[in-house]
Amino acid sequence: MNKKNSLIKRDQQHVWHPYSAPQAAPLFGVHRAHGVRLQLTDGRELIDGMSSWWSAIHGYRNPHIEKAVREQLERMPHVMFGGLTHEPAVSLCERLAKISPDGLERVFLSDSGSVAVEVAIKMAFQYWIARGEPKRNRLLTIRGGYHGDTFGTMAVCDPVNGMHEFFQDILTQHFFAPRPESRFGEQCTDQQFSAFTSALEAAQESLAAVILEPIVQGAGGMWFYSADFLRRVHALCREKNILLIFDEVATGFGRTGKMFAAQHAGIAPDILCVGKSLTGGTLTLAATLCTNEVTSTIASVEPGALMHGPTFMGNPLACAAAHASLDLLARATWQDEVAHIESALQAGLEPCKSIPGVKEVRVLGAIGVVELERPVDMNQVQPAFVDEGVWIRPFGRLVYTMPPFITKREDVDQICTAIKNVLRKHHPNS
Repeated sequence: MNKKNSLIKRDQQHVWHPYSAPQAAPLFGVHRAHGVRLQLTDGRELIDGMSSWWSAIHGYRNPHIEKAVREQLERMPHVMFGGLTHEPAVSLCERLAKISPDGLERVFLSDSGSVAVEVAIKMAFQYWIARGEPKRNRLLTIRGGYHGDTFGTMAVCDPVNGMHEFFQDILTQHFFAPRPESRFGEQCTDQQFSAFTSALEAAQESLAAVILEPIVQGAGGMWFYSADFLRRVHALCREKNILLIFDEVATGFGRTGKMFAAQHAGIAPDILCVGKSLTGGTLTLAATLCTNEVTSTIASVEPGALMHGPTFMGNPLACAAAHASLDLLARATWQDEVAHIESALQAGLEPCKSIPGVKEVRVLGAIGVVELERPVDMNQVQPAFVDEGVWIRPFGRLVYTMPPFITKREDVDQICTAIKNVLRKHHPNS
């Protein structure tokens, strides 16, 4: 048995992969990764069109990040964050507060995007408990969203078309407004916004917060919506005295062409969640930022603390990686890189519009989406993409790419060509 088949067979005996049956298939072994390429155990090399689920924005094995992690490893790989502190975490929190939208001064570190959103939800609930209004324990969001896989976050994912419909009867029942009709770059009319206003006003007495993915809805539908809609939501929350949470786990740190997607609208939430690309895809780390108003209110009554505490909170290695990733973003070349990727995706994916079965093509920043009329057959399309020399991982009716920011034009062109070829060959039009 060759090395490749041995690895796959061993995996299928004991490993359970995300969103997969106990024996995942099709499955491909990876031997190493460098730059924007993955080398498989069978020797084939693939251009990574997914940035390892949107996180490896600088590609793999970036020397600046690796140097920072090695140096931190020699000092201290980890220490508990309860009652202790250390320079990598403190300076990272200072840095995040400085670069984030205005008013977000307090940072709670965690180890995954789902947990960062859980913490945000808990902050909102504790805020209202502290204010003597414990019945404000529901959230309002929009359909088509995705916020994570834990029970608190699943409850604010799309209840019908999301990945967690199976659990619907046992999740907390929150409130959902229609997905914004106004697209990115368009104004949001009074008529288009009226459904959101109605949903908020109907639930107002029980609302702790509105939670949204700003501008880009990720795994729930890859929909890009109007910055004007977002500004209107912000103004309405201020008018009605309701907290606003932005989930920027997927969009934070440059993916849409701005450091944070909220900056397209020129606004700041009360609570902000970041993760994924925070460390450049090197180590798992996430953060929840909030205003001093949220912090001081929670601290004003018993127990006087946010009741959450991940074991690996503030991990020094992850914090060092995050610093190094932010160093790379501070050099400002990433904005040009994202703009070049956007241009290449627009040109490269345009021909997909004429392929039978394609509903729509959308591009924003370093995000390219081909929405289909019906779901893909992963057993066919996944190996087909590998045969084309690229790693693309579709889900449902969405074939999309979020390449690392360092991806060159010729590699983006190959990603787009692969998407066109696979859809023409392997996706029936009805």
